[in-house]
Amino acid sequence: MAKAVDQLLRQLPQADPTLRGGSRPSRPARPPGAATPPKPQPVVPQPVLTTQQVAGVWARLAAAGLFGVAVTQWPYPTGCGWWLVLYFGVVGCVLVAAGWAAATAWRHRLAIAHVFALVVAFWGIVLAAEQILPRIGYAAETMTWRCEGSGTAGRR
Repeated sequence: MAKAVDQLLRQLPQADPTLRGGSRPSRPARPPGAATPPKPQPVVPQPVLTTQQVAGVWARLAAAGLFGVAVTQWPYPTGCGWWLVLYFGVVGCVLVAAGWAAATAWRHRLAIAHVFALVVAFWGIVLAAEQILPRIGYAAETMTWRCEGSGTAGRR
């Protein structure tokens, strides 16, 4: 049975030359108008990071992380009104700072810093969700976006 398989394989046009008994594989002629295959591009080595660049990535990450921790100590009521809008602005700044740190860490190929930046970004999303979800009816307790009354609610 092996002889029959070898015989069938020899009959294939692109068969292995050792099966056909030839010493070299036959190459199909290239058509006259065919373009030459592209030459491989040389590998460009990655630039070495300076200490200043690495420190800059970690400084951005530290700023975003400290900002994310500090916002948990928000001294004003976040029930409604302008303090709520200001709180969302601060949480937005945490998200922007974490995104900036993550993008910079990604560009400089600093994996640990990138992971920490994504954790800080996730923390910013949690801070925002803590205020948004009760207002859209997803949480057990419900809250409103605006203060009822004379417009002085939410002030200290």
